[in-house]
Amino acid sequence: MVALAVPGLSALKRLCSVALFVSQLYVFSGRGSLMTTEHSKQQFVSTKGVTSPSTSTPYTRATETTEIPSYVSKCPSNGLCSKLPPDCMTCKTNFSCVYGKPATFDCKIKPQIHCVDQRNNEVENFTINMTCQFCWQLEPADYVCTNSTSCMTVSCPRQRYNATCTVHDHIHCLGNRVFPKMLYCNWTGGYKWSTALALSITLGGFGADRFYLGQWREGLGKLFSFGGLGIWTLIDVLLIGVGYVGPADGSLYI
Repeated sequence: MVALAVPGLSALKRLCSVALFVSQLYVFSGRGSLMTTEHSKQQFVSTKGVTSPSTSTPYTRATETTEIPSYVSKCPSNGLCSKLPPDCMTCKTNFSCVYGKPATFDCKIKPQIHCVDQRNNEVENFTINMTCQFCWQLEPADYVCTNSTSCMTVSCPRQRYNATCTVHDHIHCLGNRVFPKMLYCNWTGGYKWSTALALSITLGGFGADRFYLGQWREGLGKLFSFGGLGIWTLIDVLLIGVGYVGPADGSLYI
């Protein structure tokens, strides 16, 4: 009995020692991974808190720069305030001005603009003299308008088109400086009246005048009818001479 109990007791001790070794190994391995995880978290937090100088420098420079208004390029520096373009100043409305009569307006230059008065002193507030009228009431020489190449200039009644007009920089007026206006069709495609008339007199029987004006259907009709036996040729000489027949694109003669 004693001989059998001793080997069983030694085997049990060996099993307990193996189990203890395995449990200690597991504990140490889990603690090591936990320490590694905490260490990596600390490194991530410290790295996130540091700001790179290369990324912060452009931001600082962007805040220091100031934008220059677009109207500054149109305003000459250290010139007479009264000679500045209207985009360089802000004027008060003179409600006592009479239409068509000279009037005085109180004005102030816009920021970042420098100008002087008649005594060469730098000022901000000044007065200008101009005629009391709206911009759309100016003379045609005081503004420029867009052209239309799609309307017929030679037509009865004469056609009009919607144009957008802009006042010249040196002209002062009331209201919007860009305005719509109905204008007569007035554009040219490069056709000369003298050339068309000369072709009608000399080669009109072959339809050369109509071909020159871009009217190829009428030109073929005159060519194959020998100018309508001369009658069509004489009529075209008269119509082109008075300007009734013009280019096919609707433009004016040069």
